[in-house]
Amino acid sequence: MEMKEKGKQERVPLEATLKSMDTEETIDLWFYRPIGYRWALLFQKLGITPNVVTIASIFIGIAAGVLFYFDDLVYNVIGMLLLVWANSYDSADGQLARMTGQYSRLGRILDGLSGDLWFITIYISLCLRLMNSGWGLWAFLLGAVAGYSHIRQAALADYYRNFHLFFVKGKSGSELDDSCQLEANYKAMSWKKNFINKLVMFFYIGYTRNQERFTSCMQRLREIIRSKYGEEVPVLFREAFRAQSKPLMKYTNMLSFNTRVIALFISLFINEVWLYFVFELSILNIMLIYMRNRHEKICSNFVEKILKKGI
Repeated sequence: MEMKEKGKQERVPLEATLKSMDTEETIDLWFYRPIGYRWALLFQKLGITPNVVTIASIFIGIAAGVLFYFDDLVYNVIGMLLLVWANSYDSADGQLARMTGQYSRLGRILDGLSGDLWFITIYISLCLRLMNSGWGLWAFLLGAVAGYSHIRQAALADYYRNFHLFFVKGKSGSELDDSCQLEANYKAMSWKKNFINKLVMFFYIGYTRNQERFTSCMQRLREIIRSKYGEEVPVLFREAFRAQSKPLMKYTNMLSFNTRVIALFISLFINEVWLYFVFELSILNIMLIYMRNRHEKICSNFVEKILKKGI
């Protein structure tokens, strides 16, 4: 037939639903992205929006976290399966958004919030479990310090990933935000007409400011890029930065979901859940410090090149 049936949608290939091969992790490529893609195709047929998928993932992930409270491997394994299910939805919401063009800042914020709510529940459950086994309030002290580290690790990993995507795909292909612009948008919103969006934006501005506070050299490079190139960064510059930033993307992936969940599952299987907090505080913090120092050095070198030589 020369003409397609009216209303029939052309299937978007799996590759088109990925952000970039530069930032994809092996486990995601082989497991979560194919599963998320199939969920996304189903949700597209059913007319379900990405934000609804994200909200569903929040409830599933919280249920998983609650099951980790019990010192019972059967409950724990069910929780593991639910957490995998929640993360497949977390993959599906982004793939569905790219498949249908249903992008929104609220969707991005909800997507980030979903993982935070999963792990808040997980941390509380593990702390209560340790308290029951004789740790007392020390369990919550350990969990609070590990949780703070988790927040920093995930926030900077997300920030570096989006900065890399800015050089791979440009502004339209990245979710890199600026706190000053966000604050201007926030002030333009009406509490009466946009209460939910404005409330979410309030917390998101603080989140973005914290990302900027820990990346001073990156912020300097962003200022120079804006003043010198505007929205059109030269290809030579983009390729040069991408080549140096790409090796660090494996650390952004390790500081996101899969690596820490593998550590979590191992600690649950051997019934030594305190080891998960130790892993957060030691191995993942070492990765964070290394990644941040390397990235700041790269940005500092590019600032120097632009100011002295130009690119």
